[in-house]
Amino acid sequence: MKTTRVRPTGRERTFSEGELIVTKTDPRGAITYANDVFLRISALDEDDAVGRPHNLIRHPDMPRAVFKLLWDTLKDRREIFAYVVNLAADGAHYWVFAHVTPSFDDSGRVVGYHSNRRVPSRDAVAAADDLYRVLRTAEGRHPRPQDAVIAGYTALQQVLAERGRTYDELVWDLSAGGTR
Repeated sequence: MKTTRVRPTGRERTFSEGELIVTKTDPRGAITYANDVFLRISALDEDDAVGRPHNLIRHPDMPRAVFKLLWDTLKDRREIFAYVVNLAADGAHYWVFAHVTPSFDDSGRVVGYHSNRRVPSRDAVAAADDLYRVLRTAEGRHPRPQDAVIAGYTALQQVLAERGRTYDELVWDLSAGGTR
C-alpha cells in the first residue's frame, strides 16, 4: 500500500462524458468499492484504494470548507452535489461533478456513502476554480486547520449571500453554465 505524499504535477487528466466514476465508502469514509474508471483516473490499484480513506485523492487546492459542507450535509442524511478537483496517485489532477449520497440499511441506519462522478463542463470548472480560489485565500490566512475551515466556510456563506443563492442553487447554476 502506497503511503508517500503525492505532489501535484499540474498535469490534468480527463475522462469521457460517457464514463462514470463510482466509489462506495463505509460510514467513516474508507473506500469499500471503486470501479475501474476510478482506478484508472486516480492511478490507483484496487489494493491501494479499497480500505483506504477516500481523502487519499484530496488535492491540496480543494478548499477544506467544501469538505466541511459535504460532511455536514451527509451527516444530515442528505445528498450533495459538488465540483471537486482530485489528485491522482501519479500527481495528475482531475475535476469531477460529484453526487454523494448516504446509503441506508433496512432499519434506516447510515451504512456508508455512494458517490458518482461525471465530467464537468469546462465553464463549470473555471467558475468552481474561481470560487475555490476565494475560499483558499480565506483559509490560507489561518495556520490552524480548524480556523482555516471556519474562515473558508464563512467566505463561502458570504459569497452565497452576495449572490442570493443557496449552495445547491449555486452548484446548479454552474451546471447550467451560470456566471462566475
